[in-house]
Amino acid sequence: MITIKKLSHDFVIGKKGRQTIIPVLRDINLTVGQGEIVTIVGRSGSGKSTLLNLVSGFIHPKEGEIWVKEEKVSDLNETKFADFRIKNLGFIFQSFQLIPSMTAFQNVELPLILKGINDRERKKKTEEMLKKVGLLEYQDHYPGELSGGQQQRVSIARALIVNPPIILADEPTGSLDSETEAELLKFIKELNRDLGITFLIITHDDKVAEIGHRTIELRDGLIVEEVASLCN
Repeated sequence: MITIKKLSHDFVIGKKGRQTIIPVLRDINLTVGQGEIVTIVGRSGSGKSTLLNLVSGFIHPKEGEIWVKEEKVSDLNETKFADFRIKNLGFIFQSFQLIPSMTAFQNVELPLILKGINDRERKKKTEEMLKKVGLLEYQDHYPGELSGGQQQRVSIARALIVNPPIILADEPTGSLDSETEAELLKFIKELNRDLGITFLIITHDDKVAEIGHRTIELRDGLIVEEVASLCN
C-alpha cells in the first residue's frame, strides 16, 4: 500500500546568503503492506513526523519516491494530491484537530461535504459512523463538551467516513489517559482486523508500538532497526 524508495529530506533555515541546511531523513526505504499496522518510533527530532508529512503530501520530498496504492504521489502537485488524499487517506492526530465551532456530527460529516456527497446520503453515513464509534447520542455535542477519548473517537470517525484504505496517525494517544489509550488501541486493532485498514502510526509510546505488526525505529533520520511484533 505504501512504498518509499531512497527518500531523503532536509530543511533550509535562515535568510538567503546565510542559510543552514538541516538534514532530517536520509535514504529511507520502507514498504507497508495491505492490512498491516506499522509503527514508527524514535526520539524527538528523529524524523518521524517529517516522514508522515511526506507520505501524506503536506510537504514535498527533496529526493526519492513515494508510492501509495500504486500511485507515485511524490510526483503529484498540491491540487492533485489533495484530491488523492481525500479519497485514500484518513488522519488521526494527537490534538484531535476538530473544529471547535462544529458539532461532533458536523466534524465527521465534513469530508463528505468536500467530496460533494448529497445531504441525504451524508446524514445516513455520518449517523452510521457515529454509531460505529459509540457516539451517536453525542452527535450534537461540541468538542469542548466531550472528553479526550470521545474527541479522539470523533477524529477517528471523521478519518473513516470516506472509507480510506490507509490511516496515518501522529501520536494518536498522546493526549489520552492510560485507560482511554487502551480502549483506543483496542479499537484500532479491531478496525485493522475487521475492515483490513492499513495503519502507519508515529509514536513514542511503547504500548502503541506494540500493536504494530512491525515497528521501525528512526534515529537521526535513518532507519536503524525493524522489529516484528510478537503480539500479532
